[in-house]
This record gives sequence, structure tokens and C-alpha cells, in this order.
Amino acid sequence: MLAIRVSLAERFAYARAMNVLGEQAATLPEVDPQRPSEARIYNFLLGGKHNFAADRQAAAAARGAMPDLPAIVRLNRQFLSEAVRLATEAGVDQFLDLGCGIPATGNTYEVARRLNPASRVVGVDLEPVAFVHGRRQLAGDPAADVLYADLLDAGEVLAARPVRDLIDLDRPLCLLLVAVAHFIPDTALLTEALGTYRSAVPAGSLLALTHACRKGPSPRVEQVRRLYNNATAPLIARDVAETTALFGDWNLAEPGVQSFGEWCSAPGRQCESDTAGKAFLVGVAVKP
Repeated sequence: MLAIRVSLAERFAYARAMNVLGEQAATLPEVDPQRPSEARIYNFLLGGKHNFAADRQAAAAARGAMPDLPAIVRLNRQFLSEAVRLATEAGVDQFLDLGCGIPATGNTYEVARRLNPASRVVGVDLEPVAFVHGRRQLAGDPAADVLYADLLDAGEVLAARPVRDLIDLDRPLCLLLVAVAHFIPDTALLTEALGTYRSAVPAGSLLALTHACRKGPSPRVEQVRRLYNNATAPLIARDVAETTALFGDWNLAEPGVQSFGEWCSAPGRQCESDTAGKAFLVGVAVKP
């Protein structure tokens, strides 16, 4: 009986958020609360509230296979904050967050606005829950928005009204791809999409991304991968060379694409890591 009450409460919370969208809500696909979503699992591991029982069960199983997983998720969020800080200090005040995820503490919008209240932020996500709750969070803010779209459709994303209205492609911006590229198994499509984004922005723009690291066979990683394969998107790890290729010919900030722990150790970084920081790769690059 308790499980039914919780499920109803979750559905009502989502329905209330849908009310913000009005007629636009009818265009969204129906959410299946019985099937875990990588975005909702991530939201739960960050301490967010916008997830269902199936997501929490999947997160518990993944955490059982990889106890460091909650720490890895928190360190990804720490990288996001540091990347936004670096961009802000470089004079960048507009952010295109590709795969923005479901709102939780420390998201791009919160960090960017804390560092520069004039920042403009557009999030992009194909998870209906991320779009609905993102729109609800940003309702009434004329300088921030969320776009329901597939980040692989780069041309459509760049031509969409929220991007055209809020992002000036004649000025440098920061492209963010945090904890999402490893859920895109088609490397060719990912590379092509990132190439389109990189070509569309001017010199001085930044690209910051994180990626699950492949360092040889690991039973724990394989078990987590199988769990995510039962969710809405599979998980694929890439090595340093494959991840570096995603930056194209942009200039990588020192020390290049490295584990989060190694990247944080570079002079001037305001982030800290632990053993969980070895599990994923990060990098920040600037368009010459």
C-alpha cells in the first residue's frame, strides 16, 4: 500500500510541473515510471527529488556494484562548477548545457548565476522529466530556458528559438557536456554533432566535458553497464584518445584530457578529488 501511495505522489508532482507548460505538455512523450532513466538515476544520486521508485532501485543496484558511484556523480558536479568558473573568469557569460539533466543542487544555472547574475543559460535534454522540471525552475526568468531536443540534432538545437533568443553565437560561449557523452554509443554521430557545435561558435568559446573512462576489463564497470543498458540509454566507456578526439582541434587546457583527480591537481584549480576521481575523464578546451 505504501508503494502505491508513493507512486501516486510522484505522479502528482510530475503533473503539477507539467501544468507550467500548458499546451506544450501534450507534445511530450509519456513517461514510464517503471523503466529507469539514466537522468533520473543521476538526479537521485545527487540528492534530487525528481525520480521514481524504479530509478532509486536501479541506483541502489548500481551502487552495490560500484560503491564509489555516488562520489563519482558528486565529483562530476564539482567539475561542472569548476568549468563554469573558468569560463566566467575568461569573460564568458553564456552557457549551452547539452544534456543538462534534471534540476538538482549545483546545476549550471545556479552556478553561472552565482558567479555572474547576468549569465544566460540554455539547457538541452531529451528526458521529459528534465525538460518539465527545468522549465518549472526557470519559469519567469527571461535569460534562461530549457529546450526539449536531442543534442545530436545539433543543427536543430542551434536553430531552436530558446537558443536563438538567448545565445549570441557571435560572442564566445561555453558548451557543456557533463556526464552525458558516455550515454551516446554512436561515436560517429557524437563526433559529427560536436563538430557542428564547435563550428558554430566563435574563437574564445569553451567546451567542457566529462566521460566514463575505459581502462581495460572491469567486472564492476561491466555490471554497472548492464544495469544502465536496462534503462533508457546504454552506457559506453571511452579511453583517453577517444575522449580527446571529441574536442577536435581546440586547445586543451593543461593537463589535457585526464582523470578528474589529475585534472584538479593543475595549478589554479579550485577543486578537490579522491580515489573516485580516477574513474572518469574530464577536459576543457578553448577554440583558437
